[in-house]
Amino acid sequence: MFTGIIEERGEIVAIEPSGDGVRLTVRAPLSVSDAHHGDSISVSGVCLTVVDQGDDWFTADVMRQSLDMATLGAFGPGTRVNLERAMAAHGRLGGHIVQGHVDGTGTVLEVRPGAEWRVIRISLPADLAPLVVDKGSIAVDGVSLTVSNASDADAPDAWFEVSLIPETLEATTLGARIAGDAVNLETDILARHVQRLLAFTPRPTDSTPEGGSR
Repeated sequence: MFTGIIEERGEIVAIEPSGDGVRLTVRAPLSVSDAHHGDSISVSGVCLTVVDQGDDWFTADVMRQSLDMATLGAFGPGTRVNLERAMAAHGRLGGHIVQGHVDGTGTVLEVRPGAEWRVIRISLPADLAPLVVDKGSIAVDGVSLTVSNASDADAPDAWFEVSLIPETLEATTLGARIAGDAVNLETDILARHVQRLLAFTPRPTDSTPEGGSR
């Protein structure tokens, strides 16, 4: 489990085919400082497992499903990525509960600069729209953010906005995002559980006898 508080920006140094997936090597001095084989590290929101490592790098296998669901398939050597080690049991939950299980991708529609902050509007796949609420939490490229605005439920094209403070712009890759960029999205796990529970909730039936009154 992660918190969405990015610890460092790493860099992809190699991508090699591996079966129907790829093997990814990332330069990440801080992330590997106490990492061990089998540890989990979030790479721009995708939970990956360390299979090899050196003094300032680690390697992880990425399966086909992750390539299809996230932006990792478009990464190449030199791509900057957001990195976070798995949360320690005694650590502070500074962001929100992030699993590293990307739900899908969105596209940056608009970037509006402010005096010291920036608002980014991102498209939202229709199936994820019910899970995103104004003032709720969402992870964008692994970064825990608060939704500052969201499209109406009847809007033909769903979207949401996040407001980025200077620290987020400086410490993560979101500061370099421009219109047209694809980003990884993970919705709030609590919202997903509620949606699933409601899907199994029996609908009330009309048991009024024929000819009876209500």
